[in-house]
Amino acid sequence: MKKYNVSKNMIIAIILTIIVVVLITVSALQRDRKNETSLFQAVTNDLVATLDKGLSYPIRAIEKSVHLVGDVFGTYEENTQLKKRLDSYAETQVENNLLKKENKELREQLTLGATLTTQAKVNANVISRSPDNWQDILIIDRGEVDGLEVNMPVMGAKGLIGRVISVNKTSSKVELLTSTNQNSNYFPAMITTSKGDDVFGLLEDYDEATNLFIIKQLNATEGVKKGDKVITSGLGSTAPKGLVIGTVEKIESTNFGLEKEVYVKPATSLYDISIVTVVKRMAGSGE
Repeated sequence: MKKYNVSKNMIIAIILTIIVVVLITVSALQRDRKNETSLFQAVTNDLVATLDKGLSYPIRAIEKSVHLVGDVFGTYEENTQLKKRLDSYAETQVENNLLKKENKELREQLTLGATLTTQAKVNANVISRSPDNWQDILIIDRGEVDGLEVNMPVMGAKGLIGRVISVNKTSSKVELLTSTNQNSNYFPAMITTSKGDDVFGLLEDYDEATNLFIIKQLNATEGVKKGDKVITSGLGSTAPKGLVIGTVEKIESTNFGLEKEVYVKPATSLYDISIVTVVKRMAGSGE
């Protein structure tokens, strides 16, 4: 039965093919005989056009699908290339910003170095700063071979940030003025008033709530105003005179008004530090 159906379909296909060929031949002969289109020729043309349309439709559909798939793959490849270019651009931007930041810090250190004309100094990179003691300690890449010693003052981009507390051969540990260690903040300080008078005190503390240094044990407060410059006094052996600490932010009374404290805004950031300057001086000198 199956063979019979196959043979029948083949016979029908052959007959249709013969009919189409005959129709095309007759149509051609009729067209050669006269210019006008006969009814038979018109019917033949319509039949051939219909058959052509029916046969060509799936082919066009396949071609369209192939083009669509090609467009999808082309778009995917283009998006992949664009993503790579965007990622590369983002990396370049990050590197560029880091270089700009480093360049700015180097210029600031050069400017600072120009003001420290009477002291020997050495620049250093911050190589470690633990999140657990971020406001207390940082490690720099200079040590004994560079002439560093314990208690040497350390400067940031624009002002004093701390002191060296331990020295190894090629690295040192710096304790910041923001440290919770009460003994680390002791720097003799001097406030220069707008009238030209000098007021002396001791930088003893740091207020985390306001991010301000606190100067206590003042010999006077008369004439001290907001904006007055605060520097190291050079008294004792902790730091030479003239290192910038910051500016007066406010004055507050303590101990029932019997004493006063001066709050100082740091001259430089103590949080974003990558390059520092260590001021070298002989231990025990009183410059």
